[in-house]
Amino acid sequence: MFGFIRQVDENLIAKNPYYNSGDLIGRQGVEESYEEVLRGIKGVKYIQKDKYNREIGSYKNGKYDTIAVAGEDINLTIDAELQKYGEELMINKRGGIVALEPKTGEILALVTAPSYDPGILVGRQRSKNYTLLYHDSIAKPLYDRGLLAEYPPGSPFKILTGLVALQEGVIDEHTTFMCHHGFSYGRGRFMKCHGFGPHQLNNGIYNSCNTYFAQSYMLTINKYRNPGYAVDVWSNHVKSFGLGQFMGYDLPTGRKGNIPTSKTYKKIYPNGGWRSTTIVSNAIGQGEVLMTPIQLANMMATVANQGYYYTPHIIKKIEGKKIDAKFTTRHETTIDKKYFPPVINGLFDVYNKGTAYALKVQGIDICGKTGTAENYAKIDGVRTKLKDHSIFVAFAPKDNPKIAIAIMIENGGFGANVAGPIASLMIEKYLRKKITRTDLEVRVLNKSLASEYAKLGGMSEASAIESTPKDSVLKAKIVAQKATTKTELKKIPIDTTKEN
Repeated sequence: MFGFIRQVDENLIAKNPYYNSGDLIGRQGVEESYEEVLRGIKGVKYIQKDKYNREIGSYKNGKYDTIAVAGEDINLTIDAELQKYGEELMINKRGGIVALEPKTGEILALVTAPSYDPGILVGRQRSKNYTLLYHDSIAKPLYDRGLLAEYPPGSPFKILTGLVALQEGVIDEHTTFMCHHGFSYGRGRFMKCHGFGPHQLNNGIYNSCNTYFAQSYMLTINKYRNPGYAVDVWSNHVKSFGLGQFMGYDLPTGRKGNIPTSKTYKKIYPNGGWRSTTIVSNAIGQGEVLMTPIQLANMMATVANQGYYYTPHIIKKIEGKKIDAKFTTRHETTIDKKYFPPVINGLFDVYNKGTAYALKVQGIDICGKTGTAENYAKIDGVRTKLKDHSIFVAFAPKDNPKIAIAIMIENGGFGANVAGPIASLMIEKYLRKKITRTDLEVRVLNKSLASEYAKLGGMSEASAIESTPKDSVLKAKIVAQKATTKTELKKIPIDTTKEN
């Protein structure tokens, strides 16, 4: 998040005449984004020397000397206690947590795990330690999962599937689809679902019914005669939530995820022949859809605001200056405000009678959505099924929301297993500054996924553990381990027949 400073190299000096050999420059995080604000203005002092290169005094009594000007003080949006708590909850886990203030787009917490003690990148051991971190291709402690990791979003994406279908007028909140533990959408094609019986928008959301949202998506695509045009209509709606693009936040790293368009399918199916049933996996956040945790958090902030968002940002105040106007510019979605309340009611019922019922926090009205994404890796040349990724998105309170959050836990299992409890705890910590669901807290703090991660590198469970002292998370030092098993991580097509 903060980044670090280092001496400039010759390539940079050649490109930017401001810097001279020996100067320091910010790299990564805030240090890089706000380098020009933080560095100030260099002072210059002209010295006279004789022919033996000995100093003989200032040039013209300092007439041309200039005084150095200190850089500006800046304030960040990060809530320090929430950030610290999030890092504690991520001990022995891998993934990302992003929390936003919906009404402003301020980043309240930005957690990536595993991380490292920035102190090990200072001093004589810096190069050695950085090399160890850099070459850890399994745990990837230098990889900011909150901003860079692109995952299939799974069931949280159903929120957008429902909103787009409502906007396109192919369903209303009373439209009913029958679910028989899934539905058949073509010869030999069956999408599984744990639901059964009639589903409408409300129970479709809180039961996370694949059938309901797949049918809604197909109606959206089938509304238009040309499926390419239909996909572009759908895609434009989804992209209005800030997805499928670089979001423009004020940190120097990021990925744009993927929201498919007609061009996507022209490349995949150059001879045509594709239709709504071909791409129905998009409905449930799989298929070609990819999102980063910060995009998921921004999606929930937009839903919490009933149709608008502000570009996420980490800068709160620059002494004596205004922050960039793009962070105070309101972005409207293509979805009418009237369609958000019924969806929000469904998200509220996820906690009241749905998949997150066991995660309720007494006295706080939380709206949320569980999600699970399948996870495969190629180990020793064999495509191996690993434990699913655990996903959860939420905002609270239901009325006048103060926090929106997204959690992605690699190999965490069902959304309600690990990511969901973390969301409830983070929300309570931010709103109340204390925790009443101590049962959830103990469960999360004691939860270790080290055995799952050991499968990736052929390591023993003990050597795979990335533990941190619970009294001081920032003292953690990640030690890179060389894998004894050849492991190749690659994108694997998702099995869309599985309920997510």
